[in-house]
Amino acid sequence: MQGQMRTRLEIIEKFRQQPEVPVLIVGGGVNGIGVFRDLALQGVEVLLVDKGDFSSGASAGSSHMVHGGLRYLENAEFRLVKEALTERNLLLQNAPHYVKPLPTTIPIFNWFSGTFNAPLKFLRLRDKPSERGALIIKIGLTFYDLFTRRQQSLPRHAFYSKAKSLEMRPKLNPDIVLTARYYDAWMPYPERICLEMILDAEAANPEAFAINYLRLVEGNGEVVTLKDELSGETLEIKPKIVINAAGPWIDFANQAMQHPSKYIGGTKGSHIILDHPELHAATMGHEMFFENSDGRIVLFFPFMDKVMVGSTDIRVDDPDQARCTDEEIDYFLTMVHKVFPDIQVTRSNVVFWFTGVRPLPASDANRTGQISRDHVTHITEPDGKMKFPVYSLVGGKWTTFRAFSEQTADLILARLKKSRQVRTDQLPIGGGRHYPKTDADREAWLNALLQKVNLPKERLDQWLDRYGTRAEAIAHYAAAESDQSLTHHPNYTQREIQFLATHEKIVHLDDLLLRRSLIAMLGQTSHLLIEELADILGDCLGWSAEMKTSEVERAAQILQDKHGVVLK
Repeated sequence: MQGQMRTRLEIIEKFRQQPEVPVLIVGGGVNGIGVFRDLALQGVEVLLVDKGDFSSGASAGSSHMVHGGLRYLENAEFRLVKEALTERNLLLQNAPHYVKPLPTTIPIFNWFSGTFNAPLKFLRLRDKPSERGALIIKIGLTFYDLFTRRQQSLPRHAFYSKAKSLEMRPKLNPDIVLTARYYDAWMPYPERICLEMILDAEAANPEAFAINYLRLVEGNGEVVTLKDELSGETLEIKPKIVINAAGPWIDFANQAMQHPSKYIGGTKGSHIILDHPELHAATMGHEMFFENSDGRIVLFFPFMDKVMVGSTDIRVDDPDQARCTDEEIDYFLTMVHKVFPDIQVTRSNVVFWFTGVRPLPASDANRTGQISRDHVTHITEPDGKMKFPVYSLVGGKWTTFRAFSEQTADLILARLKKSRQVRTDQLPIGGGRHYPKTDADREAWLNALLQKVNLPKERLDQWLDRYGTRAEAIAHYAAAESDQSLTHHPNYTQREIQFLATHEKIVHLDDLLLRRSLIAMLGQTSHLLIEELADILGDCLGWSAEMKTSEVERAAQILQDKHGVVLK
């Protein structure tokens, strides 16, 4: 845990006085943050900026899955799948507090569908969508297991007959011919993984700095101009190297730096969160993963006490305008009904929706599913307009961020004539450090902490679930003064929220609701709650009464516009 945290204003003032920096990273999503952490660990001075909050773009809009990409095998992306499976297992090891094994069931409605189509798609001779039958799924899952045979941390796949499948899940569609089960992983808090990597990087290197709400305005000569979205003031930085990790906004950022590019061909992926205990119980803790006849992959799985359903794959030009549409919601509800026809799910069950734009490479593929999820770094060398090179990070997927970050960091280190000092493949992330992995270890960890702080064991257990071993720092902070549960959300305490406000780079109320917690995503927001939270944050961050009111209004507007949540 780091010592005294540098404030946002202190970091900005530091660079106002000394604008030179070896590496400037534009974009605080998982790829930019991954490179930030990697370079910081090598002792490089590095500045990371984002026009919004950290992990508020594509990295927040994922399906919350950590997976190898079973369907990418059909596109012959064997290297990507193998890399993703390796990285999935490393995340299970390095972030066990936020990355959990997820048994996945595939309801299969045909024996041989796609048997002839799949090889043609593999050979790029056909791109017509088709539903994959049992044979094709068997081949894919066999490859999946083979790729991790030397790193087998999860059970291998299995198939179950129709009779056995319906015995285990009586509500399952009786039109199935059998089901398959395999394992991947899921992450309830992708945004917190990003945040903890930033905090780890700053703790490891006093010359690593991360600032949110600082927008790239222009690049000219040796100067990059940034605008503080809070004060409206500008800040001029003189970097030796710029890493463009702006995700779906990469081309916009390059345009601002006078080097137009057409690297991105983003696609929108929307999801909904359902409050539906019957559906939650019917999943039996499994992800339900299947393919519609139109070739689109649909999945749903228990997300805490709710159910997440996704995802679409629709081309978009402007990521700022991406929203989940009524048509997408109707499609999701229809697909849930296909798997569990006797379970009634309606719009009234939707408590939250979100959408993200995948930063995929520009492609003329007829179907979005054919566009590669692999990653590549484009390098723009200095010229008459720019005195610094720009490394644009295109593509990638959440699961492979560490590998992509390491590959990019090695390119930067070579340019700076530095050598790698630290590898990240075995490095724990944040609260995953010393995380108790067995029930006995968990009990011992909690009992040891109880000897240090006078707090209820149930609360400590809850914080261990929520923050991993960072719970110890929160517990000491909470125990230092009188603490009590929130009036309008008893599962959180006042001192807990104060800790997040002062230690986790919160700028706006929505940072807390959407990215430092699952309060909004789980449908737990209300006007009374966000007013209570605004009071606590405001007291910590120095907001006036007018600012508190403004923050409540801003949060309510964002929740309604981007997530379909109307506060009561």
